[in-house]
Amino acid sequence: MFKGHKVYLCVDEQGEPVVRDNKVLIKYQINHDYEYYVPAEAVQPIDPNQLKKKKGKPASKKARVSSETVSPTPEDGVITIYTDGASSGNPGPSGIGVYFRYGDKEKEISEYIGNATNNIAELTAIEVALKSLKKTDIPVRLYTDSKYCYGLLMLGWKAKMNKDLVDELRVLMKRFKDIKLLKVEGHAGVPGNERADLLARSAIENSRM
Repeated sequence: MFKGHKVYLCVDEQGEPVVRDNKVLIKYQINHDYEYYVPAEAVQPIDPNQLKKKKGKPASKKARVSSETVSPTPEDGVITIYTDGASSGNPGPSGIGVYFRYGDKEKEISEYIGNATNNIAELTAIEVALKSLKKTDIPVRLYTDSKYCYGLLMLGWKAKMNKDLVDELRVLMKRFKDIKLLKVEGHAGVPGNERADLLARSAIENSRM
């Protein structure tokens, strides 16, 4: 388990985790090419009894509402994107993560962007995502856990900082025939959002190797 989610861990012939620089290799899906290196102490073996207990626990009304709100259902013919930015220091070394899904196709971007604030990283992740799309006539649903980005791009908040980047994003969004930027709860177990978060943080970690 990593951050409350089931992952696949690379082990040696004896079944022991392969550790490099106190980091271990994990994947969210066994057939994905992208590899994540995370602190060894952050990964724990699955406790079957604990999982059974969670499975049998009745969900509260609040939990049901939360699940319906933050677990988007993939739509046919729609490009689904999750973006996230991370900053170690704010400002400090920063990375972005972008996860794309279209039908059965997936793509990931993990990129180090140098020293920046967390807000800049969040905005840059959206910028990179939109610039990566070659077709603008396919519906796009882009999910972010950043209240800052959502407010600026969907609620019309006035940009007091990062104005040039915000203006560029507003122009980019107008290129698409059907695009919606949606707010998703961060660290709430949404697989796409968790993956984008890990991609962003991995970009920072990999830059230090």
